[in-house]
Amino acid sequence: MGRMICVRFLLVGLLCCLPDFFVGHVSAEEVFRFRVYLKDKGISAFSLDEPSFFLSQKAIDRRLKQNIAITEADLPISQLYLDSFLTIGAKPVVQSRWLSTVVVESNDSLIVDNLNQLSIVDSVKWVWKGKISGGVNEVHEKDTSFFVARDKLLEEPYGYAYNQIKMLNGIKLHNNGFRGKGMTVAVIDAGFQHVDRIRAFDKLNLLGTRNFVVPGESIFEGDDHGTKVLSCLAANAEGLMIGTAPEASYWLIKSEDGRSEFPVEEDYWAAAVEFADSVGVDVISSSLGYFSYDVEGMDYPQDALDGNTALISRVACLASEKGLLLFCSAGNEGNGRWEKITFPSDAPGILTVGSVTPDKKRSVFSSVGFTSDYRVKPDMVALGTGSCVIDPSGNIRYANGTSFATPILAGLGVCLWQALPWLSNAEIIELLRESSSQYKRPDAELGYGIPDVYKAYKKENAHVSLSR
Repeated sequence: MGRMICVRFLLVGLLCCLPDFFVGHVSAEEVFRFRVYLKDKGISAFSLDEPSFFLSQKAIDRRLKQNIAITEADLPISQLYLDSFLTIGAKPVVQSRWLSTVVVESNDSLIVDNLNQLSIVDSVKWVWKGKISGGVNEVHEKDTSFFVARDKLLEEPYGYAYNQIKMLNGIKLHNNGFRGKGMTVAVIDAGFQHVDRIRAFDKLNLLGTRNFVVPGESIFEGDDHGTKVLSCLAANAEGLMIGTAPEASYWLIKSEDGRSEFPVEEDYWAAAVEFADSVGVDVISSSLGYFSYDVEGMDYPQDALDGNTALISRVACLASEKGLLLFCSAGNEGNGRWEKITFPSDAPGILTVGSVTPDKKRSVFSSVGFTSDYRVKPDMVALGTGSCVIDPSGNIRYANGTSFATPILAGLGVCLWQALPWLSNAEIIELLRESSSQYKRPDAELGYGIPDVYKAYKKENAHVSLSR
């Protein structure tokens, strides 16, 4: 895995990414995808004076609340530009309005020459090749059976997840009434197998789904990584498992293609983040990371861990500038040849999460910092060795990975922001750092250490009380 209804609002979903009406692949011939860097985005059909035509009201409100301007970066790419690709036989697949890039597809590898001749194009990069078949779910009778856990229910309301929440002092925050209600979270992952049929998710407040890998296909089939990740956040089954933000509202987004590893997955992730921004998400939890690809010469060097080289890291940085609170897994390369954090966890302005064991030592697999420009990463850590998760059969399992430490902490970050809505995303991150066990002496393994979210809540409340 990569290291994984008004008319105006309808336009938001269509314009930020292009996906769902580009579905009809029927052949299995090899195709190529290229990332096209545009010189500009062209003359837009939209105006910054009327942002409700390309951003939801919730996205606009987030910017207003944090005094963030809506800029030309938020405008969609000109439809005339997109149409110009079609005239030379290159089909737009996905785009980034923030970075002015478009991924196009063709079965002709030599089309790169025609792309470079277009006056709107600055440069072109090959990002994927493979065979596409299907593109639409097979027609079959839908299985409507449900998955019910066979695990014994515990007297403890948090069930088997008690220890991972207690480590961060999250139960006290929950007991003060902050369980994520009113907050919107996007989980970006590889797939969410059976989430729609698992009883532990019966209370899930699901706002919608999106698939950027195969638009139109269900995210509830195939990969189960996102199922386990989501359970750390949103499970709400007393005595079995309660997640860290069980009352939040969720968007579930697939950007990881588990069939291969190519740079185009950075483009899918970028589109997922921009979509999450446009629909008004407050917090993103992403347990995906990249550094190595299937084709020689595509890998990143470690000196690229500067937060500004990889496309995915630049998008993560821009997301933070748009007011989103982004939690990203550090990666599981700590005992591998790479060893370091993966992209986009090097991005400034986001919260990168590493993993510890139940005895609060670094998990051997947890990727280490620092960044190549000597910033502290990971920012902090949570339980990632023996994390309680729910598998696609609806049963409790224990899993290892920064993939699970990330949503455990992200959910409590959601609750903390619910409790302290006057703070910005950057202020929430700083408050969490200040409440962490190694705040005064951060290192490359645990960053600022294990945060105490209830301590952070009390500290800010005391500050507010004194200022009144």
